[in-house]
Amino acid sequence: MNRPNMDSLQWKRRTFLSQAGVGLGAAALGGLLAKDGTCAKPGTAGTPHHPPKVKRVIFLCMAGGPSHLETFDYKPKLAELDGKPMPTSFTKGQPIAQLQGKTLKCQGPLVKFKKHGKSGQEISDFLPWHAKMADDICVLRSMVTEQINHDPAHTFMNTGSAISGRPSMGSWINYGLGSENENLPGFVVLTSVGGRNPQPIAQRQWSAGFLPGRYQGVELNSVGDPVHYVRNPPGVKQADQQAVVETISALNRSRNKTLQDPEIETRTKAYELAYKMQMSVPELVDFSDEPQEVLDMYGAKPGDGSFASNCLLARRLAERGVRFIHLYHRGWDHHGDLVRYMNICCDLTDQPAYALVQDLKQRGMLDETLIIWGGEFGRTPMFQGKGGPGRDHHMKGFSMWMAGGGVKGGLTYGDTDELGYHSERNIVRVRDLHATMLHQLGIDHRQLAVKYQGLDMKLTGVEESRVIHDILL
Repeated sequence: MNRPNMDSLQWKRRTFLSQAGVGLGAAALGGLLAKDGTCAKPGTAGTPHHPPKVKRVIFLCMAGGPSHLETFDYKPKLAELDGKPMPTSFTKGQPIAQLQGKTLKCQGPLVKFKKHGKSGQEISDFLPWHAKMADDICVLRSMVTEQINHDPAHTFMNTGSAISGRPSMGSWINYGLGSENENLPGFVVLTSVGGRNPQPIAQRQWSAGFLPGRYQGVELNSVGDPVHYVRNPPGVKQADQQAVVETISALNRSRNKTLQDPEIETRTKAYELAYKMQMSVPELVDFSDEPQEVLDMYGAKPGDGSFASNCLLARRLAERGVRFIHLYHRGWDHHGDLVRYMNICCDLTDQPAYALVQDLKQRGMLDETLIIWGGEFGRTPMFQGKGGPGRDHHMKGFSMWMAGGGVKGGLTYGDTDELGYHSERNIVRVRDLHATMLHQLGIDHRQLAVKYQGLDMKLTGVEESRVIHDILL
């Protein structure tokens, strides 16, 4: 039997794709389909290095940088020095964003703090719902990062590097473990907005970088169709869609027998997932099966695009086996009028975060879920007034929290100095956070690597990083 002419087959394949792809719900996954990723071998899905503590991660990103000094890190000494010159011993030679070259004055806490729970966690009055779960969360008071402006700080938090083009943490996890649901992406992104100066979040923040494109995050819209063009256009039947996808897959598999090209495998998987999402996503975002008391617990109104609705959607994604769920709430950049905007941001996010933790706990899912809350950096102890008292960007000390599987609830870990400027005890770097997160998923951060440009690339890089065992059960 004569072999088919492969050049001819490739031409036919491309012609079919260009003509038949119109109307595919796959068009909704623009980046997923366009970004083929040819630089890495397929990941070893479902093969952790050691027994995992959790199955998934939900990362609640408070984009803009919430003030640790008005949330989880009370500083009485800073209150004493309110309005007085900031001691130069703290700031000399230190990187400062917008306050560079200006007279630096101490800004005391703008809210009261109280101790809560059996653990006595100190939590500000801005967060009354967090106060109710003081014994569920582990507060990391000694976070540090390496970037002082929003976009590079997000890039560093998400990828372990300030250099654009590296895989995001969700992509690394998706690559290493895969999704538990073949009808949904392993990595999903949700965004909401409300507060001061909501900074844009670039789609490259959830990019797969040099990993195959199928591992990148898929953004679901908070309002309207969850994915653009996920529904069939008028006149296109589901059977026709299925026939197109099957034909494309057959052509791709035929070509791949000869080339063994990961690009072809990636595109095949992308089209197949897009078709499956047409069936699974509408049911996912339909809250009609949620009892009113659950909606009320979150403060969610279906279709309103709020952080509350996204938190409820995150629980539904978790139930369906999505591996990494990343929520961004944009609005925490409080250079001025901090009290007003903290009230707005906390009003939008405080109750939903509490509800998510409690909902997962009630369903027996919290033990298998790791929740992380925090921004890309903190805020300065120094005054900045852009329309009322505010604070500048700060990278030397800030707070985040973790909750869920294998994490000690009710623990406060690490400290900043007496003014909240420098982390000085049990310092937690971003790479340490990544290493700990991977560890809970059963992944050794030292072993999850991909050869790229001659180097073994890792989420935690080549720099020193550690699993924070002290916060783990």
